[in-house]
Amino acid sequence: MKLPVNKIKAYGIMFLGSLLFALGWTVFLIPADINGGGISGVGALLYYVTGIPAGVTYLAVNTILVTIAIIKLGANFGAKTIVNMLLISVLLTIFQKVFTTPIINDKFLSAVLGGISGGLGLGLVFSQGGSTGGTDIIAMLVTRYRRISPGRVIMYCDVIIISASWFIFHSAEILVYGYVSMWVVSYTLDAFLNGANQSAQIFIFSEKWEEIQNNILHHNRRGVTLIDGIGAYTQKPIKIIMTVVRKRETSAIFRDIKKIDNNAFITMGSVMGVYGEGFDALKA
Repeated sequence: MKLPVNKIKAYGIMFLGSLLFALGWTVFLIPADINGGGISGVGALLYYVTGIPAGVTYLAVNTILVTIAIIKLGANFGAKTIVNMLLISVLLTIFQKVFTTPIINDKFLSAVLGGISGGLGLGLVFSQGGSTGGTDIIAMLVTRYRRISPGRVIMYCDVIIISASWFIFHSAEILVYGYVSMWVVSYTLDAFLNGANQSAQIFIFSEKWEEIQNNILHHNRRGVTLIDGIGAYTQKPIKIIMTVVRKRETSAIFRDIKKIDNNAFITMGSVMGVYGEGFDALKA
């Protein structure tokens, strides 16, 4: 039975993501004695103390978490989570034997580069609907019994894991570099997932609303919604144009509006997610 091309592509992208994630840890963070968050951070801590490869700890802890989650929450974990978990475990173990010394003698740069590599790797995995398990599973378990957001649970776990490096190195500098790495991972992940497809919601107030509306519809090929409004000061009725577009399209729209009505009043706000025709498909 042949796998569909889309599924092969998805697993290929996730493999690249797992590769970048493992390289970020083994090339930049672990050789520089920097600890980040997640179960990888737990593996790094045990490696610093016992010499056990981080990949072994990563696999062991994730196996326990997945087992507990299946018992408590049911078999809701797809094959992608299991595959990524096994793949990262193997890659961490192999790369730790290859990269035994720091390739950069700058801890801050190592923290930044390690965070970028890890964030990009996670972004690739998440973009295909995959997961790396770990603190994500802990968040699912906690939120089932406590009223707390998953993001907060993950943040608390990362802070505790990174803070634990103090008991090994007794260095505030190492602690700070760990938090720098955590922040860079978070920023890179968000930038990767939202950057290319960032959208904007635009409200346009203009007496030449009809001409602007037609320009957006036919020239920019974006949908428009007209809202009836009344100016509180003038008490005059006005048509408000509302449209949602990709961030990269806003410059062209603003340029066209300026040509039509240089006095148009415009507000624009970033939109976290847009789903439907012309934008992203709504995924379960």
